[in-house]
Amino acid sequence: MHKISLDALASRLLERAAGSSAGRSAETVVGGHERTLRQTLIALTAGSSLAEHPNPGEATVLVLRGRVRMTAGDDRWDARTGDALIVPDTVHGLEALEDSAVLLTVAKT
Repeated sequence: MHKISLDALASRLLERAAGSSAGRSAETVVGGHERTLRQTLIALTAGSSLAEHPNPGEATVLVLRGRVRMTAGDDRWDARTGDALIVPDTVHGLEALEDSAVLLTVAKT
């Protein structure tokens, strides 16, 4: 068994994101590109974003800290700490409305 403190990792990644010109940092905590299931913790500073990209499979975003906005075309969904978003099966993006940490879970198809 392997235990991961998502809270501690979120703190480290938010510090790293604050020092990054892109305003973000990420680390895969479970699985990877070669696995069906992948969980990645992503830290974003306020105003930074993940540009629109296609959905790689069934996915959710759990907001661990902060507030984010997911967009897909003209649709948008705001989420805050404790909220879970089901990633739409289309091109989408994610913006941090304040310093945020999210757990992205993907089951690739």
